[in-house]
Amino acid sequence: METPARYRRGMSDEIMECVITYVTDPRDRAAISLVCRRWYEIDALTRKHVTIAFCYTSTPDRLLNRFRHIEVLKLKGKPRAAMFNLIPENWGGYVTPWINIADSFPRLKSLHFRRMIITDADLETLAALKGRVLESLTLEKCSGYSTDGLLHIGRSCRSLRTLIMEECSIEELNGDWLHEVALNNTVLETLNFYLSWLDKINVKDLELIASTCPLVSLKVCDCEMTNLITIFQSATTLEEFGGGSFNETVEPEEVYPTITFPTRLRSLCITYLGRNEMQIIFPVGHLLKKLDLVYALLGTEDHCKLIQRCPNLEVLETTNVLGDNGLDMISLTCKKLKRLRIERGADEQVMEDAEGVITQRGMISLSLGCRELEYIAFYASDITNEALESIGSNLKNLSDFRLVILDGEENVTDLPLDKGVRALLLGCQKLRRLAFYLRRGGLTDLGLSYVGLYSQHVRWMLLGYVGESDEGILQFSRGCPNLERLELRCCPFSERAIAQAASDLRSLKYLWVQGYNPSPTGFDLSPMLSSSWNIELIPARREALDDGVGQIEYPAQIIAYRSLVGHRTDFPDDRSVVPFTLP
Repeated sequence: METPARYRRGMSDEIMECVITYVTDPRDRAAISLVCRRWYEIDALTRKHVTIAFCYTSTPDRLLNRFRHIEVLKLKGKPRAAMFNLIPENWGGYVTPWINIADSFPRLKSLHFRRMIITDADLETLAALKGRVLESLTLEKCSGYSTDGLLHIGRSCRSLRTLIMEECSIEELNGDWLHEVALNNTVLETLNFYLSWLDKINVKDLELIASTCPLVSLKVCDCEMTNLITIFQSATTLEEFGGGSFNETVEPEEVYPTITFPTRLRSLCITYLGRNEMQIIFPVGHLLKKLDLVYALLGTEDHCKLIQRCPNLEVLETTNVLGDNGLDMISLTCKKLKRLRIERGADEQVMEDAEGVITQRGMISLSLGCRELEYIAFYASDITNEALESIGSNLKNLSDFRLVILDGEENVTDLPLDKGVRALLLGCQKLRRLAFYLRRGGLTDLGLSYVGLYSQHVRWMLLGYVGESDEGILQFSRGCPNLERLELRCCPFSERAIAQAASDLRSLKYLWVQGYNPSPTGFDLSPMLSSSWNIELIPARREALDDGVGQIEYPAQIIAYRSLVGHRTDFPDDRSVVPFTLP
């Protein structure tokens, strides 16, 4: 029997428009848009969220021409290395051209800028164009603006539910911006200026916000905790708190009875939390799902005492002062843990606490006790193949793994880690992000070939001090079919091998390299130019140390990315960054 004509036409546009709204993964969306011209148009009409992972890969006009109806735009600027002061401050990443067209997106109500340069004029323009409808503004690790710019946001953006300025470099002139927010906003749910070092804050403004807004998340600067008591009493809907500090002149026994956290609190981060003050967390410890102790002043023993009171933790962030004993306690107590991030602690604090080191012992204990882990990032003093094998055998949900072996540690007992890395990659099939920052000899060319062969689903990777020769990076590049972003640091590869590897990695969109074997002319990178790569070179440079004694050397760098629009034009005038072109 012949199929009726109405069934031969395939999926109608109406059905497709309904179905595609349930497709939220951008990679799935991109695949759908390639099926045919009509599906491309439907994707363009229905896409609500757009993330541009590198601001120079497109332009505002191209975004406007394709996705005019977006509601949420996330834009990333400077390379991730800028967080570690490896990129010149004036490198670029200006938000101005994106702000200027904001009014052309009629449904745009959420903006998220990360590692970008924003001026007061940009914030004034944004407030004028989108002030009435903007519901979310996130400025993360951004710089270039002052509290005068925030004043325009506070006055005009009265529908803001989210205002985040975490880890920004802000010129603080006064605290009037917060006063304007307090006067004009009654719907704010998230207020965050944590680690932006804004000191001219009037607590009365925070109290007014807490009493009139349905605050769910509040992350502030080093406000004295005893001054926040009224805020905790008013903000009954508060689920997350960050910041705060303790006055050394106030006796702990005077503080404990008066500070009571809201009963809905699930996430906590207190700066400069010491042994005498951590008791205020004990009453809510069993409620917490997230605990950030990166800027606490706790030793290994204190970590153990506090973690023991927090059996329902799903996210924990701290420093390597936690030690193997702390990892043992996590293994015994925190069976629901999904994310663990262990930063490098202050050297003097680690030296004061002999137990404050992370080694293979603690990692094996962790892998045996916390089987739900999805994310691990840690600085280790020692690691073995056995520990990596244990992680691969036990942590089947792991999607993000990052290992850094601390420099200056001479007692790394089991290099190379080829066998352990292979076992980890074979065992953790869900890995999407991966970092190995090791020591000389930490991974041979054979180990690097394992990384390429078994990283089938990894999309982002950082490799430091790996490989022995060009053969290692070339073998690596024969695998990694889904790798989109690659960062290499202090590896013994030549320009020619790096260019060849970048060309062989068919999904690669972005490459950052610091420390490599440059050619005399730099022209060994030329094969990449035929593959639509934009290449920028940052020459080696020296900078004086903060104490004025001695200098620090920064090796030459390569930043390469595929772009739809050709070379950018806003290079620094001082030639600290130059585009690579053939003569």
